Amino acid sequence: MKLKTIATPVCWILGLLALSAFLEKPAEEKFVVDTQASSLVWTARKVTGSHTGAVKVGAGELALEGKTLKRGNFDIDLSSITVTDITDAQSNAKLVGHLKGEDFFSVNAFPKASFVLSSATPQAGTTYLVKGKLTIKGITNDIEFPASIVKDGKKLTATAKIVVDRTKYDIRYRSTNFFENLGDKAIENEFTLDIKLVAAAHKGV
Repeated sequence: MKLKTIATPVCWILGLLALSAFLEKPAEEKFVVDTQASSLVWTARKVTGSHTGAVKVGAGELALEGKTLKRGNFDIDLSSITVTDITDAQSNAKLVGHLKGEDFFSVNAFPKASFVLSSATPQAGTTYLVKGKLTIKGITNDIEFPASIVKDGKKLTATAKIVVDRTKYDIRYRSTNFFENLGDKAIENEFTLDIKLVAAAHKGV
């Protein structure tokens, strides 16, 4: 009887230990953004057409727990902004200079923009609903967007189309929210960022 009495608590303890090991959170995997393999394409529209270009992705890091994206951040190097739809060199340089100036991104004062992940909720397949904080010109706003996140061995790839309301970042140039009678000179308040983040597993992972 004593043996049975002693054995029962031991079994409970062993069972609890096994359950604890089963329920233990998966280890966090860190991935460092590959700035050369990553890309960001911007598109801005106006009444008479649109412009497109590119910006370099800066330093960043993503972290997974199991299959769930838990942390993430990356910088955007606004000093690298280019225009890809204008072939005339003089006109191209003029627009690039204007975008870097005070009417738009004030690159001398704010050379970087940044995004910090708040949450990523799994949806269907590889899609997540991503919520985070986007900072441009020193102004931070909440933003959300769908993103595809795929892990392939030691590589993590995230793609998304982010719609940004420039007026929330004090970019008011030719915005109908602030100026009247712009006619066909008006520029839409929203621009899009098509981003592809490629990140490699942190050494030691």
